[in-house]
Amino acid sequence: MSAPDLADRSKGHNPNLPRHVAIIMDGNNRYGRQHHLRDGGGHVAGKDQLDLITQHAREVGIEVLTVFAFSSENWRRPPDEVALLMQLFEQVVQDQVPRMLEQNIAMRFIGDRSKMTERLQQLMQTAEQVTAPNAQMTMVIAISYGGLWDMAQAAKRLALAVQAGKMSVDDIDEVSMQQQVEMGDLPPVDLLIRTGGEYRLSNFVLWQSAYAELYFTDTLWPAFDEAEFDRALGQFSFRERRFGRTSEQVLDFKANNQIKTNNLDQVNNHV
Repeated sequence: MSAPDLADRSKGHNPNLPRHVAIIMDGNNRYGRQHHLRDGGGHVAGKDQLDLITQHAREVGIEVLTVFAFSSENWRRPPDEVALLMQLFEQVVQDQVPRMLEQNIAMRFIGDRSKMTERLQQLMQTAEQVTAPNAQMTMVIAISYGGLWDMAQAAKRLALAVQAGKMSVDDIDEVSMQQQVEMGDLPPVDLLIRTGGEYRLSNFVLWQSAYAELYFTDTLWPAFDEAEFDRALGQFSFRERRFGRTSEQVLDFKANNQIKTNNLDQVNNHV
């Protein structure tokens, strides 16, 4: 994937704040065991925490929040746990729609829906349609999702387009691939957070996170509060994002951009 253009990423946006934050919400089961919760209690606690973080992300100005709720590999978990999670997802979708409407947040889902019940698929589709006009923030929930699956599906769609004569092999590049992966119309992931003390990406938004800053914390997801989220944002603000350029080039760009901003402010003040 080619390096993003610094001007495109900074236009009309605070460079110290990520536009798109993705979170691997890990540690629900361990939290449940530590707090002696009934079966599935950790996942329920994690759901409640998601409500808090979503609202806080909106308040601080995040444009897109993507969370990893259930991976394509999670289907291998014990059937009872999978069934419980599917029931919880139905509840989440139903509960979130009024919240999203109230907070002006669009709700979207990514992942392979073919293994889900028709009821859950319908709930997801309805939630997307009802909240689509909301423009304050976009919340993306990844269910039955895998980054490798995502890229394979994108490659398949490109191959079918070539087969149908709609494009040539030479037309396939980073841009055409970007148009086919999930969330291709949204900003790429700037900051990827993983809770629970693990240090891996677990097949999550691999393409979309090509230039993401990574933040790992030992905090289990149900205990990941607004203060911890702000610490992650603080770490992001200190990272130098070069996108293949040198530090000197990045500093020159920032200096030139500041000069343009100052000149524009002077013009506006005299209008």
